[in-house]
Amino acid sequence: MSLEFLEQRLSVPARQLGEPGPHGEQLDALLTAALRVPDHGRLMPWRLRLIRGDARRRFGERLAEIHAQKDPDVAAKALLKDRERYLSAPLIVVVIAHVLDGHKVPRQEQILSAGCVAYNLLLGAQALGFGAQWLTGWAAYDSAVATLLGLEAGEQVVGFVHVGTPIEPAAEHPRAALADMVAEWQA
Repeated sequence: MSLEFLEQRLSVPARQLGEPGPHGEQLDALLTAALRVPDHGRLMPWRLRLIRGDARRRFGERLAEIHAQKDPDVAAKALLKDRERYLSAPLIVVVIAHVLDGHKVPRQEQILSAGCVAYNLLLGAQALGFGAQWLTGWAAYDSAVATLLGLEAGEQVVGFVHVGTPIEPAAEHPRAALADMVAEWQA
């Protein structure tokens, strides 16, 4: 058995992703695999929203409107970034944590399960020959954006996973040394 696939995992910046993206049976397979995550209590504490086609442009426009309403002094450059952020990758999967408060399964475990969905999307995209990047930004934490996305009570955006075909190779970044990150616990 080899861990080579995991050792080669890397994110491709969203602005370096283009057509084509997964579609049809390939998209269904990617999404099905993404949902195979640890799920204490079988709560399925996640939802997915797909943003593709012209909806990407409309979503960016709405984000810019929301941003300008919240901060009338926002720089034009920031609003342009809001408008263009979702235009490169042909598919954006909004991963949403659907948290059941007061359940015996702690809130954090439910959110982490949704985070695993986002990570599985990264792995699955790479396994299918695509590139992907998991992003958040201000929009992931904004209540007006949550309303725009149709989130219900108890839901929050975990991230926007951009998926597409790499138009240029992603750069490898230095990784942490194992010795710097791992220590034995001793009583």
